Amino acid sequence: QVQLVESGGGLVQPGGSLILSCAASGIIFSSYNMNWYRQAPGKQRELVAGITSGGSTNYADSVKGRFTISRDNAKNTVDLQMNSLKPEDTAVYYCNAKYPFRAYWGQGTQVTVSS
Repeated sequence: QVQLVESGGGLVQPGGSLILSCAASGIIFSSYNMNWYRQAPGKQRELVAGITSGGSTNYADSVKGRFTISRDNAKNTVDLQMNSLKPEDTAVYYCNAKYPFRAYWGQGTQVTVSS
């Protein structure tokens, strides 16, 4: 079955960095567009960053210049490098795999930015 397993979340001080990783199994990873979403308490889930099967990337305006998404098709992983973290980046971060008429989600990993 399809599994997306996130790791790397935790507590970090403002200005700090974290790397989130998502390991995928059960899909032809290289064919999927991969995304990171986040959901803060009381807010809707929002797209943070995406990378297509061809390697094109896109970012939410709020994270441009601070976050970098990358993928390794040999390892079936997608990473999110997060720098200069702010308290407003606090949320549960979810990995998403998307293909025409198919979408899969991970269980989420908590990121808390606080002093």
